[in-house]
Amino acid sequence: MASVSAGLGVALLIGLGTWQVHRGAWKDGLQAALDARLAEPAVALPATIDEPAAWIGRRVVVAGIFDHAREMTVLRAAVDGRSGYRVVTPFRRADGTVLLVDRGWVPLDRRDPATRPEGQITGPITIQGVVGAGGRRGWLTPEDDPAAGTWFTVDPAAMAAAAGVQAPPFVIEAARSAGSTLPEGGQTVIRLRNDHRGYAAIWYALAAVLAVVYVVFLRSERRSRAA
Repeated sequence: MASVSAGLGVALLIGLGTWQVHRGAWKDGLQAALDARLAEPAVALPATIDEPAAWIGRRVVVAGIFDHAREMTVLRAAVDGRSGYRVVTPFRRADGTVLLVDRGWVPLDRRDPATRPEGQITGPITIQGVVGAGGRRGWLTPEDDPAAGTWFTVDPAAMAAAAGVQAPPFVIEAARSAGSTLPEGGQTVIRLRNDHRGYAAIWYALAAVLAVVYVVFLRSERRSRAA
């Protein structure tokens, strides 16, 4: 019975490790596809987006006007170890459609738009950026409070609702502009978390430990019987 249990345990652990290896390879494929999209030239974003997910990671060009009165800031964004905010602003295009643009980073003491008037661009402007899905909410991430203007994640759907606009379920993460004007764009980093090979190593190690423990147990049993 002990042999059957040990064998099943080792097989299960090896199976879990192999599954994690396959998951790691799958994530590598997704990352390669995203990297390929980022390497493509920027294209004009159409007025109608039938498949929003298909645009994630693509470089786009959009023209319109920023609605600075509806600007929102997201805490817990850091650049070079400095805490600050990400500035998300509705962007109205000539056809009437609205996008949410993540304009980039500002330090904590520049949250108030009055402290960075040079960045409050008025009038029509054309910008380049990368289509992003927004931020991931971790277990320890506090809940957003739209009524108080307190945001901890870039949540496109919730932010569009709070701003009173209809927008696609993504943000345009603006590219870095010339000079040192705030917000500081070019913050896009699309790296999928891929810890699966580490998990696989753990499962394989547990399988090896269980096998060693079982061998030691068998030898101990045999010595006891021989005594």
